[in-house]
Parts: sequence; C-alpha cells; structure tokens
Amino acid sequence: MSEIQDRIQLHPSWKSRIGGEFEQEYMQKLRQFLIREKQAGKIIYPEGKNIFNAMNLLPFEQVKVVIIGQDPYHGPGQAHGLCFSVLPGVAPPPSLKNIFKEIQDDLGIAPANHGCLISWAQQGVLLLNSVLTVEMGRPGSHQGKGWERFTDAIIGALCQEHSGLVFFLWGSYAQKKGALIDQKRHLLLSSAHPSPLSAHRGFFGNRHFSKANDYLQSHSQTPIQWELPVCKAGNNGGENGGWPS
Repeated sequence: MSEIQDRIQLHPSWKSRIGGEFEQEYMQKLRQFLIREKQAGKIIYPEGKNIFNAMNLLPFEQVKVVIIGQDPYHGPGQAHGLCFSVLPGVAPPPSLKNIFKEIQDDLGIAPANHGCLISWAQQGVLLLNSVLTVEMGRPGSHQGKGWERFTDAIIGALCQEHSGLVFFLWGSYAQKKGALIDQKRHLLLSSAHPSPLSAHRGFFGNRHFSKANDYLQSHSQTPIQWELPVCKAGNNGGENGGWPS
C-alpha cells in the first residue's frame, strides 16, 4: 500500500477496494482544491474527520441498502458525513422531515425528535452523497471537482461484489448513478427527491422503505428497522476520515 493510501483514515474493508482511487490524478487534484479552499478562508462541510463517515461506520461486507444523496448540508453544524442525516440537537432539514413523513405513511412509524440516521448505517444502510464536501452556504459548490468519479467507484465496487442490494435514487442527480447498477442483481428504487420543491411529484407515496424490507426478506436478509432510537447529543458515530490533512 502506498504512502498516500496509508495517510487516508478509511475503514480497511473499503480501502482494500477503493484505496487505489486516491492515487489517481483526479483525486490528487481534488485534494489540492480542498486545501486551497481552506487556505482561502472558506469553510468546508463536513469536517475533514467526517468526510468518509458513511464508509467508516459501515464495513463494505455489511452493506444492504444504499441511499444516494446529492451533496452535504451546507449550514453550520449540519453535515457529518451521512447523507440526509444531522446530529442530535440539530433541527431536521425539510428533506429529512419529508423522509420521516413518508416512513410514517408507509410503515406507521412516527417521526423521531431528531435527525440522526447513524442507527440506519449500523444496520447496513450506506448513506452516500454523490459529492462528499461543500462550501458553507453554497449548495453544489463542489460538484464537478472529482467526487462524482470517486463515488462511482464506490457504487461500482458494491455492484460487482454484492448481490441483492437495494438502491434508493431520489431525484435526477442521484438517478444518474442508476447507469452503474445491474438491475438483474439489485433492486433499484427511483422517485422524485424528498425536497419540498419536488416531494409532491412522486416521493410521497413511493413506499420505498417497505419495498426495501420486502426485498431484503425475500433474499434472506434482516430488514432495516427504520424507526430511530433515542440518540445522545454529541455522538457523531465516527472518529475517522481525516482528508485532506
């Protein structure tokens, strides 16, 4: 393993499969871009230690469901490396509130009083944004810098080595990843995005959460408990990530 890969604090199960991406020119350019942005005084979310939280909380072999977001929340204290999730004590953003509403309509589970989705990750749900960083107050600001290729590699590795995964593709941006997924081996669930701007155009009523559990059970997998437990404030669920330094 190279010196570059040694510096990356990424769960070994992921590093053995996608660690080589850090050697590629596009990732080196992305790292330099992030360093320059920080040197220019720009605030980047999530913190460096949390950039790879989605993978560090969930070993490769344990993935059962993949929820693909766009890019991290861009407000202070929101992003912690899991798409759609915020830590306890942070108000759930509108898209997450709509996700909770759909879960209630689909499964009868009342919305939690927090927006921390770590328990989903611990059960096998990979909460993966297509782009893993963002500048404060500027949604989409790090698109086209290389993250999309990196997350393509993540999805490619999952599709190649796993069978019977469930992919949630909400909105046109996430649905671009659908081209990477073999629908003969995996279940692909697409709908509108849960954003207030689009949720009424097909997200509400998609019943993706019950469909996912039905599929997992039909493939002899334990279904996901979508109801969130009480989460203690301040537990970010991950200490690794650390990129760039």
